Amino acid sequence: MRDENAVITEHTRIYLRDCYDHTIQLMELAEMQRETIGGLTELYLCSASHRMNEVIKVLTIIATIFIPLTFLAGLYGMNFRPEDSPYSMPELSWRYSYPVVLAFMATVVVGMLWWFRRKGWLGSESDLDFEP
Repeated sequence: MRDENAVITEHTRIYLRDCYDHTIQLMELAEMQRETIGGLTELYLCSASHRMNEVIKVLTIIATIFIPLTFLAGLYGMNFRPEDSPYSMPELSWRYSYPVVLAFMATVVVGMLWWFRRKGWLGSESDLDFEP
């Protein structure tokens, strides 16, 4: 289009300029669509990451609750015999030791759930508003 000595007439150059303008508009439109798709992809990945973080938070809370319970069950599951050793746990020979240990474990679970809710790690209202 810039060569004045070319074989293309002025009438044809007008149409070529028009084609050039349309090509530039299409390239700008394609670039804008590419940026929009990139933004939407980033939004999707962010929401998927948020959902995964929520799932990991719940799994961590469950694991944290079961750690002390596992310790207590392992400690009392060692089957000490108080008559064989002076270092045995005296509560093994008590009549109500089993219900007391179960009540203590339930108290630990309720206490941890209360603490997690107080800290906002469990059951916060912001979690209820998010729908992926």
